[in-house]
Amino acid sequence: MLPTLIARTAPAYIKTAAALIIGDEILTGKTLDRNSHYFAQYCFELGIDLKRVEVIPDDENDIIEASRRLVNKYDLVVTSGGIGPTHDDITYASIAKSFHRPLAYHTETLARMDARPSAVAHRTEEQRTAQKRMALFPEGAEVLFVAGDLWVPVVRVQGKLCIFPGIPSLFQKMLDGLKPYLSLPPPDARPRRVQVFTSFPESFIAPYLTHLQARVRAEGIRIGSYPVLQRGVYVSLIGINHERVASIAVEVERELQGKVVREGAKGSNLGQASDQRDS
Repeated sequence: MLPTLIARTAPAYIKTAAALIIGDEILTGKTLDRNSHYFAQYCFELGIDLKRVEVIPDDENDIIEASRRLVNKYDLVVTSGGIGPTHDDITYASIAKSFHRPLAYHTETLARMDARPSAVAHRTEEQRTAQKRMALFPEGAEVLFVAGDLWVPVVRVQGKLCIFPGIPSLFQKMLDGLKPYLSLPPPDARPRRVQVFTSFPESFIAPYLTHLQARVRAEGIRIGSYPVLQRGVYVSLIGINHERVASIAVEVERELQGKVVREGAKGSNLGQASDQRDS
């Protein structure tokens, strides 16, 4: 059974998010999913709590079930993949069914599609119909042209589910362009991440970090540890109170004989630092 949609009062700004990655090619290992990683960075930078990432096949029932469930639970949901012209690109149609909407061609999208410099002038009717499928959206959805040089829009359903292409360069550009259309958390609600590198092994620092996390949990500060094989550990401190996070970082430096290596809200910092240490 599909979950019942429960009406919820919209928050003043987006607090939680989920990503729904759609595609058999992801599940079979043919394609590497870069979009959920970029979305995780995006959410962290903007102060949105990314709660869930799901990867599902190009299957109508799976898309219907997952889209309804995630929209019912989170403030922002993005989908990636399944909006091309071929038979297995079924995201628009499946989401239309999920929210009991008919499909309708979007006139402006069709016009932008045909105005492309790369548009093929002489096509068969079958080819034309296949291309037009990329402008067949759930009726009543918001159609947001978030990048002036792209004809592909972000289609938003139920005010919170945003449908994106799966191509990483398009996904990233369009996600960045979506910011003006989102009710984002204010700057003072966005977290700070500080990282301390220590050469001690993880087993050596584990008792201290366990006690530290218990001590600061009530303040909403999260402690994480990320070992680099035979080199040491990155200790990550995340919290909304920037001054408090900085003061704890000083303590961690002292207790673990470590050093703050990178600071900032970019979610990529930790991964980049770890990758560099492993190379």
